[in-house]
Parts: sequence; structure tokens; C-alpha cells
Amino acid sequence: MTRLAVFDLDHTLLDGDSDYLWGRYLVTHGLVDGDHYERTNRQYFEDYKAGCLDIDAFCRFALAPLAAHDLKQLRTLRDRFVAEEIEPIVAAGTPMLLERHRAEGDTLLITTATNRFVTEPIAALLGVEHLIATDPEFTGGRYTGAVAGIPNFRERKVTRLQAWRDAQSVRFDSVSCYSDSHNDLALLASADRAVAVDPDPLLRAEADRRGWPVISLRTMSGLGVVG
Repeated sequence: MTRLAVFDLDHTLLDGDSDYLWGRYLVTHGLVDGDHYERTNRQYFEDYKAGCLDIDAFCRFALAPLAAHDLKQLRTLRDRFVAEEIEPIVAAGTPMLLERHRAEGDTLLITTATNRFVTEPIAALLGVEHLIATDPEFTGGRYTGAVAGIPNFRERKVTRLQAWRDAQSVRFDSVSCYSDSHNDLALLASADRAVAVDPDPLLRAEADRRGWPVISLRTMSGLGVVG
């Protein structure tokens, strides 16, 4: 049997939000207007948690710094960001969960609304080969500040995942999905097996209603349900 294990990233495999933290990191290092950017970044984060995020407006905001700065400078800063901000917030149970799926012979994939520039090295850090993320447009050796294709968010995660599956030479017999957020309800509902990870209250209620397993990667509780 060929199986696919799909993982949300922020607040699922990570005990934090890489998108929000990257914005704060840009503020700290003076690449954006500090007070205004920090306030706007926080508001978008609150909108995401509340389920009312305007993803297109957020992408314009989040991708603008990529277009405004030298690519070499951005990559250097990103390397430091991953080491200083991301490595310490890999959830305690994440390595064990990923290794269990590898041991079962599953294909591992991360799907995230956070843009690929930020998340590609995070996927590499976690040893996950396949990544679906919001893709920044890149032309003439620079980022443009626009999105290439569609943002990988909410129902569009299902669309992007199906397109990825259609492009593979392998046909998967079953798909497991892991997420913390009610924003991923469509993704979880599309899976053969859905698992709520440290879920927000709305997802917790839906998981209880549907009988989905609930685990914590932060405390490593419930990891026995994997498989």
C-alpha cells in the first residue's frame, strides 16, 4: 500500500508560526518599517486565528519585503532566522511522528499557507522532501511581490494537493492529514484519515464530532495513534 502523510506546518509541526515570526524578524533587523509592520503583522495573525484572514491582502503584505531587498541579503537573513527562531520551536513530538511515518514507508509532505521562501529551509530542517506552499513570483532574478498561482490556504490547500497528486507518477492508496487549525477543515475532511494536532477550539469541537484522533506534539501525548 502506498500512503501519503500530509502535515500542516505552523502550530502543528512547529510550536509557533513561522510566517508571523519572520515578520517580527524583519522588524528586528530593520528591513521593514517597525511599528507599522509589527501592528499589521499582528492584525493579520489575529485574523487568521479568527478565520477571517484576507489571504490575498496578506500575501501582498508578506511578499512585499522579498521584492524590496537584495536576494543574497534575504537568504543570509533567512538562514539566521531558521537557526535562531525555528529550530527552537520544532514541537517536541515532531521528529518522532515524522520518523514513524518514514518507518512505515509513507511519503511525507508539508502543506502550508506560509510562503515557500520562508518554509523551504524549514521543510529541509525537518527532513520532509515534499512541500506545497504559497509560491512567490520570481522573475529576472528577483521576487516581484506577487503570488505565482494561487495561495495555499483553506479550500485551496485541497486544490493544490490534488494538483500535486495528479502530477506524481505514484498513485496513493490513502492519505493522512495533520493540522491544528479550523482553517484546514476542508483539507482534513478530504483525507482518508484526519488527525487534529494541538487543535484550536473550533477544530477540537469538530474533531470530537467527527471522531478524529486528537494528539499533542508539544507534550507528545496521543502519539500512539499514529499508523
